[in-house]
Amino acid sequence: MEKIKVTCDSTCDLTPELYERYGVEVVPLGITLGEDSYYDGVNVTVEELFAFADRTGTLPKTSAISPSGYAGVFRPWVEQGYTVIHINISSEFSACYQNACLAAAELGNVYPIDSRNLSSGSGHLVLLAAELAAQGKGAGAIVDILNERKEKLDVSFVLQHLDYLRMGGRCSGVAVLGANLLKLRPEIRVTDGKMGVGTKYRGSMERSVLDYIRGRLANRDDVDPGRIFVTHSPMPEELVDKAVALVKELHPFREVIVTCAGSTISSHCGPECLGVLFFRK
Repeated sequence: MEKIKVTCDSTCDLTPELYERYGVEVVPLGITLGEDSYYDGVNVTVEELFAFADRTGTLPKTSAISPSGYAGVFRPWVEQGYTVIHINISSEFSACYQNACLAAAELGNVYPIDSRNLSSGSGHLVLLAAELAAQGKGAGAIVDILNERKEKLDVSFVLQHLDYLRMGGRCSGVAVLGANLLKLRPEIRVTDGKMGVGTKYRGSMERSVLDYIRGRLANRDDVDPGRIFVTHSPMPEELVDKAVALVKELHPFREVIVTCAGSTISSHCGPECLGVLFFRK
């Protein structure tokens, strides 16, 4: 049977327990705070990122994994006779996929997957790849299934703080001021590998989060009931619990998994952002 190793970018935002359970190796993106360099999920916390942004008024800088960085992860597995399947953040957001392809071309027996997604949207593909490999599927078949299934991902999140979009140059200061005065909480949807604005929710953080979840899940018959992620950049535990309870009320998912967004994703979405991420049928 073909030996397969699943690896992924740290932007997949799964928990350490999930990575260990599924035997997945994570490749961390770089994070720069001023003059200091760190690695996502290794030696910097999300709280430290937010403190830096609050103190300086600037976002942390994130950097893609280099081709040599990928090669250093892939090579030991290839030399042991494994075929590597690597899940990347969308090529629209980062050079990671292109760099993984360069490393794969050098080594052979490595299949980078452009998830066309981010956070635990990509994480869905990671767990699916590991499950298919455990079932004895070959690498070619797994790659075909992942490329088919990624088109069925439903990924979105609702923002609470627009200052991070302003600091990142994605939203003007005037627009942020107006949205804050009106208490607007925009939904960001990932479609074809790119982010766009969906529904604009209004009201308190709790109201916007619960209205958002209803907007994504209520009265839909195309939701795959297998697995859903509730992923957030640190949000009050009580509100996360209410979000999970509402998800379970609206659909009988077999598995509801709560994860926290890592340093790379959190540096762009800001604090107290929450998303529900699942497959459509």
